[in-house]
Amino acid sequence: MKLFVLAAFLAVAAAVPSSYKPEYKAPSYPAPSYPAPKYPAPAYSAPAYNKDNKYADITVTSQSDERNIDGSSQWSYAQSDYTTREESQAQKKMQGVTYDSYGKESYGEVLGNTNKGSSYWISPEGEKFTLTWAADEAGFAPKGEHLPVAPVHVYELPVAPVHEYELPVAPVHIPFNGKGYKIY
Repeated sequence: MKLFVLAAFLAVAAAVPSSYKPEYKAPSYPAPSYPAPKYPAPAYSAPAYNKDNKYADITVTSQSDERNIDGSSQWSYAQSDYTTREESQAQKKMQGVTYDSYGKESYGEVLGNTNKGSSYWISPEGEKFTLTWAADEAGFAPKGEHLPVAPVHVYELPVAPVHEYELPVAPVHIPFNGKGYKIY
């Protein structure tokens, strides 16, 4: 009941016309006038922006961006020319180099980011491209049909020849045994 009486009182107070009349008038100033310059106007016209933009008809058709409290995120967009891009990242504990407040280096557990994503686009020649990638503790690993691939080792390495032979025996020199001959 008290709340109803208070609400009714406030409604009546707000409905009463105010007798306050402001006596202060804000000053008005005349518009400034500047003399015409004494030099001629430039002979070129002002640039027309977006006049030669050959991609003016490409628009973003969808877009999302999500940031999570745990440090992970994901975002994506798509365009009217069928170009798309998606990417996500997450924080992960991994082994790495850390530094203390004195700059001493140690190896231990650190927080790092792992990313993965994909892109799709069509070249001006009409060729379709898809690129996927992952970046984590193993490094950056892109994958796509259009990426060059290192040649595969298909030949067998030659083996050095092995020759079996007997080493010559060096003669053994024995001093004379008193009978006047040497024994080999």
